[in-house]
Amino acid sequence: MTRTLHLAGDPEADALLAKEPLALLIGMLLDQQIAMEVAFKGPQKLVDRLGKLDVHEIAEYDPEAFATLATTPPAIHRYGGSMAKRVQALCQFIVETYDGKADRIWKQGKPDGPEILKRLKALPGYGEQKAKIFLALLGKQFGLKAEGWREAAGAYGEEGSRRSIADVTDDTSLQEVRSFKKAAKAAAKS
Repeated sequence: MTRTLHLAGDPEADALLAKEPLALLIGMLLDQQIAMEVAFKGPQKLVDRLGKLDVHEIAEYDPEAFATLATTPPAIHRYGGSMAKRVQALCQFIVETYDGKADRIWKQGKPDGPEILKRLKALPGYGEQKAKIFLALLGKQFGLKAEGWREAAGAYGEEGSRRSIADVTDDTSLQEVRSFKKAAKAAAKS
């Protein structure tokens, strides 16, 4: 069964995210201070420039050359230089900790939800909120069966919520998530 995602709003980028765990992790890493769908197009931009998404190649790439690659228009992020460093740090961590296999973060040893959350929070560039959102994304759109994933993901794991990229399955849900985020920002300011 082929999984269909609507995270990037681009069929080629979404197909990459659906089949390549590293692409999904990089997309989530980039998901800050830019539109969600732009962040999740970032991995496809890297594939377009590198020919493939290889965790070892990115980890070992000359940092200056990788920063140039990441900032060449269209850049992978509006802060392409700093995000290039974060992408490389993420890939280096995955090589060192998970033998270059990104999905081992949620598969190695059949971990439960709290353990997966702990592993995600240990990733460079992933804090508590990003880790919870990614865990919810795995559960809601990738069929993660780890016990306790919803509880570990907190509000992001709630059935039927429209809080984050984990809930985006089409254009309508994308707009619902945007509305939720806008309302949450407004409430925080008041």
